[in-house]
Amino acid sequence: MFGKILAIEFRLRMREVLTPAFAVALPLALLFGFGLMPDATKPAKDLGGESLAEYMAVLGTGIAFAILSLMMLPGVLSDYRERGVLRRMRATPVRPSALLTAQLVINAGAGAVTAAIMIGVGAAAFGTPAPRGFGWFLLAAALCLWELLAIGSLITAVSPNARAGNAIGSVLFFPSMFFAGVYFPYDKMPHTLQRICDCTPLGAGIRTMRDAWLGHAPHPYQLVIMAGYAVVATAAAARLFRWE
Repeated sequence: MFGKILAIEFRLRMREVLTPAFAVALPLALLFGFGLMPDATKPAKDLGGESLAEYMAVLGTGIAFAILSLMMLPGVLSDYRERGVLRRMRATPVRPSALLTAQLVINAGAGAVTAAIMIGVGAAAFGTPAPRGFGWFLLAAALCLWELLAIGSLITAVSPNARAGNAIGSVLFFPSMFFAGVYFPYDKMPHTLQRICDCTPLGAGIRTMRDAWLGHAPHPYQLVIMAGYAVVATAAAARLFRWE
């Protein structure tokens, strides 16, 4: 039964092609926009030894995770609740939790595909190497995606309708871009601001993925921060979620 729900939700998501495409198109646009700049493929001291193309590949992965989790997930699930879909499902053998799980699986899968696209396109177009610490990168990406999806689920839990869900997600999304180093490079920020960025969900995720990309083991405290956000947000979303 869950497989059928998952297939239906996947087909519905594919019909609304613009939003999923945006989650891939924006990161790719940033990668090409900055990757085509002079010396973008050379290691840069002011980027911690990364090239600009590598930096944008990691940033693009994090941006895609944030779009899927903070903007897409709350809007879809809040709309289902507002239209009474979840309430009606409670009267059927299919539990509403199956629908929620399907949405999480779809967004997690989309995040994984986007990360693979960023790595593949970066390598093909700009010769960027794959993450040197590939296992650490997978762990960092998985934790980052989990914490953001958990926060997106929490937004859904407290949003009375789809409009509110979209609004809350957007309010969180754009400051997250700053703390991730999108508007201003992380390595050029003051030390105190860097520490603040490291304590935010997306900031910690980007920093950890960058370290892994360069072959460095992530700082344990950043893994703990991401896991903490993920566990707390998951528990809060489960407790506060309303079916109608």
